[in-house]
Amino acid sequence: MDDARITQQYYIATKLSPVDDRAKVLKYGRMFSVFDHLGDVQKSGLGEQGLYCQGTRHLSEFVLWLWDARPLLLSSAIKANNFLFTADLTNLDVSHRDKVAIPRGMLHLQRSKFLWHDACYEEFAFMNYGPTSLSVPFTMRYCADFADIFEVRGMHRAKKGQRLEDRVEKDQVVLSYEGLDHTVRQTRVQCEPVPKHISPSELRFEVQLEPGQKTAVHLSISCSYTSQAEHKSVGYNRAIAAARDEQKADAESFPQIGSSNSRFTDWIRRSASDVQMMMIGNPEVNYPYAGVPWFSTVFGRDGIITALQMLWLCPWIAKGVLQYLAATQATESIPAIEAEPGKILHETRGGEMAALGEIPFGRYYGSVDATPLFIVLAGSYYDRTGDRELVQRLWPNVELALQWIERFGDMDGDGFVEYARRSSTGLVQQGWKDSNDSVFHADGRLAEAPIALCEVQGYVYAAKRAAARMSCTLGDKNRCAALEAEAERLRTKFEEAFWCEDLSTYALALDANKKPCRIKTSNAGHCLYSGIAAPERASRVAETLFAQDSFSGWGIRTVAAGQARYNPLSYHNGSIWPHDNSIIGSGLAKYGHKEMAGQILLGLLDASRWADLRRLPELFCGLDRRRGEGPTLYPVACSPQTWASGAVFLLLEACLGASINDAQKRILFDRPFLPLGIPQLSIKGVRSGGSSVDLFFQRKKDGVQLEVTERQGDVEVVAT
Repeated sequence: MDDARITQQYYIATKLSPVDDRAKVLKYGRMFSVFDHLGDVQKSGLGEQGLYCQGTRHLSEFVLWLWDARPLLLSSAIKANNFLFTADLTNLDVSHRDKVAIPRGMLHLQRSKFLWHDACYEEFAFMNYGPTSLSVPFTMRYCADFADIFEVRGMHRAKKGQRLEDRVEKDQVVLSYEGLDHTVRQTRVQCEPVPKHISPSELRFEVQLEPGQKTAVHLSISCSYTSQAEHKSVGYNRAIAAARDEQKADAESFPQIGSSNSRFTDWIRRSASDVQMMMIGNPEVNYPYAGVPWFSTVFGRDGIITALQMLWLCPWIAKGVLQYLAATQATESIPAIEAEPGKILHETRGGEMAALGEIPFGRYYGSVDATPLFIVLAGSYYDRTGDRELVQRLWPNVELALQWIERFGDMDGDGFVEYARRSSTGLVQQGWKDSNDSVFHADGRLAEAPIALCEVQGYVYAAKRAAARMSCTLGDKNRCAALEAEAERLRTKFEEAFWCEDLSTYALALDANKKPCRIKTSNAGHCLYSGIAAPERASRVAETLFAQDSFSGWGIRTVAAGQARYNPLSYHNGSIWPHDNSIIGSGLAKYGHKEMAGQILLGLLDASRWADLRRLPELFCGLDRRRGEGPTLYPVACSPQTWASGAVFLLLEACLGASINDAQKRILFDRPFLPLGIPQLSIKGVRSGGSSVDLFFQRKKDGVQLEVTERQGDVEVVAT
């Protein structure tokens, strides 16, 4: 195949530099907004800014003007709980006849916004600090392109729907678009008080302020569809009170983690808030969406991994993910969407292009690893909670998933699970590294499908062992023994086929001809997480992963420097992904290498120091760490990305050796370890069944000392 002709079909186009590298994000349910540091939505830069709902951009421009100029920014921030954006703004010098009539800084404008129930609420609070009265021309200019998220990402459509006639009333404007799917999508802009002038593209107010006087203007922008009842704003004050109550109740379910290292505290609290934000308001209860802006929807693999990362602290996430994925498990073969009986969902989309089949992702099953990972999560959830009732309900889904592994996953009957695209519009690569060029040989040639990834064999191994434990729980000891035997046969076969003695690691994959892709990659680290690696080889893999060509100082690269196709600026061939590193760190700890897991934790902690809001993005570039500089950002990374946010929790679990068993009312810390950068750690509200404890960890010369500072219930806490 000619590499020059290889394209990434669902590549995110990058034609201009971002407007501002501090883009702000809010999300609630199926709605999210990306805007600049003033709170405005602009068309320039990457073009990703906007107000989105269910895969459609409902506002493509929303810009504030004072005296026909954009205001001067003083500061802006999103609250630590991700609920509210605020910006402090002031006027520029206002001139009249070449003289400054109103000096800069006479007017203070505090802009606040939040999302709730398919609406964006904004408050503009004005304060006159000047000695004379002010008449402030305040204008909002806006438009709605109703672009599908895939159009925003760069895809071209030969034909689109039509804009309908705009409706203008005294205090509101309704912008409408009828898609080719015959769905009418509407953006309603409502005002309080009534503006001086209103049109389909502009609101103009004349704000009168005496010295020392305050006043406020409220706007709500709601999104609706023909299939929904017409949305009506409840008003800013009622909405913010209700939204705050909901956010507070949700936050109280998360344990509170702090440290003597303030940077670690900031990072982990932002991460917890991000996981919470990616779930709150979703119609899929307790299912975290993947990332903003490009993946703000259900992804099977992402949801499962986030649930595994958070399982020890927040098992209800795993329950929500399992229930939704079981309900959407494929029951028939549909090649166009890569569906096969028993297969677990890859992603689902709700926009116009998905509804029309212009993209296959309305409900799409093109991932090879979500199905075994579903079984792994079900077993891990049971180990954590002892929830036998849910396991019984899910067992038919687990059996279907196991059947998919044997019947469809192992295409040629060689004992390994492979993938090959069945649809011309589907994903070429169907592991977590799903760029077209992510699986290749040592000479750079792309591997031919069907492809058996090394980490997928590990997931299948772990899935069979998890299914064995569950079948034993349900009383089927023969099934348990058979699954354990299958897992052991796979482990033996895997070692024979994938181990590369000269590379001291496992091959990335086997191609269609069963030739190994002899490349040093991070994928091998997942084989430690699943437990398929032999102990002596696991130690060699660990050393390989921490060699200079793999470990950049910030984290482990997806592909080691010097390998074919290595590019530290690429999406999957040399970049650094926090979630990938957390899985590797967990695997290292399972084989006794907690210091290495701690090194990954500290590398990502240092990276968070340079990240806006202390939020680790989906990925960053794999360039070597340079003294006094932060990691090099990847230009179109999602931020937040939920499994990036979950990374710190899995790494902390690995270092502490934490395991919780609700059935036994026992919390165990197996040889807990804290890296040098985190001498003290507190966790409040660790739950086991109906009990909870507050814990305090402190580094000592001979290890880590654990103290239970508060206990509610009869849960046992053990440190070995």
